[in-house]
Amino acid sequence: MLPTRISPKRALAIGLGLALLTACSVPEPGTDVHDPYESVNRATHWVNGELDRSALRPASQVYGTLVPGPVRRSVDNVADNLGMPSAVMNKVMQGDIGDAIHNTARFAVNTTLGLLGLFDPASDMGLEARDSGFADTLAVWGASEGAYLVLPVFGPSTERDTAGLVVDILTNPIGTVLGPKLGSQAEDANLDFTIASTLNSRFELTEAFDTILYDSADSYTQLRLFYLDSRRFSLASTSDDATVDLYGDLYEGLYDE
Repeated sequence: MLPTRISPKRALAIGLGLALLTACSVPEPGTDVHDPYESVNRATHWVNGELDRSALRPASQVYGTLVPGPVRRSVDNVADNLGMPSAVMNKVMQGDIGDAIHNTARFAVNTTLGLLGLFDPASDMGLEARDSGFADTLAVWGASEGAYLVLPVFGPSTERDTAGLVVDILTNPIGTVLGPKLGSQAEDANLDFTIASTLNSRFELTEAFDTILYDSADSYTQLRLFYLDSRRFSLASTSDDATVDLYGDLYEGLYDE
């Protein structure tokens, strides 16, 4: 399922991601939050907040209201399925062959029995998603988190996660896995499904996001805390970045409809 060699584009993307890491700032010892770019980050956070207020939140409400829950779940399933080959590739690079095989089986089941990912029979078979991206791979390789960043549109990140995001965008192997014709169609549809899935997440978690973005005294600090704690918790089993998940309840009942 994985390409037998690294293409020039993938090699360039991985090289770019690693190059970005060399510019990572180093936190002071014992510092939980490393935010040397806070003034710029706050400006970007404000712009992102205005985009959410004027576009993303209203669009998510329209999407969530007009599109039935089962249809939204199917769209999310397709988006997740299209990202599974990338998760397989990263699990291999992390040396986690067990998870790579698990994800490969999940992708095969949902692509066939699940009609290209519209449905998720794999989870009923015990093949739950074990997601991973290149930022996770960098963490496993020992790359430091670096400074906290706020990216335009994408929102909270770190220097390591930003490097991983660049590689993930440029190296999604879905086209290689599905072949030239079907792979090309999947690559074209990937962005559309990702956008729809993002709208659904914003709709399903409206109250949680609104509380952080609009009801907190300092939404920048609150979102930074939420992101860093949640991200470190998600990496706790594969790297040294461990913390307590303070926000797990936000995701409980996400699809209890």
